Amino acid sequence: MEHLLAAVDLGSNSFRLSIGRVAVQNGVKHIYQIDRLKETVRLAAGLDAAKNLNDESVERAIEVLGRFGERLRSFHPDRVRAVATNTFRVARNVADFLPRAEAALGFPIEVIAGREEARLIYAGVSHTLPVSEEKRLVIDIGGGSTEVIIGKGDEPILMSSLYMGCVSYSRKFFPDGVIDAYAMKQAELAARREIEVITKPYRKMGWTTAIGSSGTAKALFAILTESRFSSGGITREGIERLKTKIVRAGRVIPEDLPGIKTERADVLTGGLAIMSAFFDEMHVDIMKTGDGALRLGVLVDMAGREESHDRRDESVNVFMKRYHVDTRQAARVKRTALSLYDSLFPEKSPQDELRHTLSWAADLHEAGISIAQADYHKHSAYILNHADMPGFSRVDQSQLGLLALTHTGKLTKAQSLVQSRDKWLAILCLRLAVLLCRRREDIAKLPITISVKDTSIVARVDKKWLSTHPLTDFSLHGEEREWGKVGFDFELIPV
Repeated sequence: MEHLLAAVDLGSNSFRLSIGRVAVQNGVKHIYQIDRLKETVRLAAGLDAAKNLNDESVERAIEVLGRFGERLRSFHPDRVRAVATNTFRVARNVADFLPRAEAALGFPIEVIAGREEARLIYAGVSHTLPVSEEKRLVIDIGGGSTEVIIGKGDEPILMSSLYMGCVSYSRKFFPDGVIDAYAMKQAELAARREIEVITKPYRKMGWTTAIGSSGTAKALFAILTESRFSSGGITREGIERLKTKIVRAGRVIPEDLPGIKTERADVLTGGLAIMSAFFDEMHVDIMKTGDGALRLGVLVDMAGREESHDRRDESVNVFMKRYHVDTRQAARVKRTALSLYDSLFPEKSPQDELRHTLSWAADLHEAGISIAQADYHKHSAYILNHADMPGFSRVDQSQLGLLALTHTGKLTKAQSLVQSRDKWLAILCLRLAVLLCRRREDIAKLPITISVKDTSIVARVDKKWLSTHPLTDFSLHGEEREWGKVGFDFELIPV
């Protein structure tokens, strides 16, 4: 079995595209990266004081995404996953920028949360390392955020995302490229204040090996080793010698730093200050570098989803336990909703993303009952929109929250949120499933069939069954009124 997957990593400093060949050998799945593209975009540098991206940075990003889109033109959408990180998370005008970015790339872009970014980074790093039971500390200093993970084997244990990066710190503390001892000290102290929030649990957990991933760590490793400031990786002594050299020079002079790449020069000092703070605050003495990073983690995650090892399934199971969901009722609702959905979309694959979302929403639609029964659907929606759910992007979670919010009650509250007819029909399937399963009893045979043409919904119900279920009869007539309010003609026909 061999095929190609593509991952697009839209970072705050660089945009990267990786294409991986997936091969199964002796039952073990391997990913071999066969093509890579990287372009320095400096998106974080385009944020103004109000956290809006300026026109210049937006146009620069659109141009790069257009080039990536050309490379990916032959890929099926199921084979491509594009993830966006910190700058997309914080930019206030991202809603205006994102549609243009997606159009240029030709694929949807997921804005992922910091902890999800950390999980994917660890997946990428661990994929390139030898099998080991030791605990590993992974630090990934990006352009706008820094992810810190302790993991064992392929599993992350502690994950954090800190709001500091090489671009943002270089702009803040060394705005004109001028470096002195005072500015370096201020940058380090600011970074230590961010890090000290997580220091205690990380030190308590402990680790055997520290690994740096992505641009800053690789740049420091290259500079320190080629300048003979250290011989076995990134070391505390090497960092101090490099800081001394840069402060004496008053700026980063690429010609005096063997191993540095030209595009890294402008953001090196911010990354150096953050790395120095980690060594001091977390008592790191030596750090190795890892080849894997976020983009490889995305490829690993995609490959896992294809084998039904979808991390999102694990997250849903955890949430069902955490919020004491009635698993039998959730299973009834899910069976019913998916049966209705499959009858409406017989041509779609069982791996269809909207079908997955409907399934997870059915599992978790009652999560809010653990908070309060009154308006529980609103509580469920809030949880699914805002909780940390490994494997889910913000877009994924917003769709889950939308289905949870609309599975009961008024439909008009979601009219501005539903962007497609298919999503309305997924909502229809979940609403009818919840309604039919209200007695919390198994249904041997569904008493209802539905058909949809354009905006006309026809529900045919066994009239004998309906006569013995007056509450359901009343509720179904209520659906006629609700769907009429959002532009659908819902007709109930006893047969």
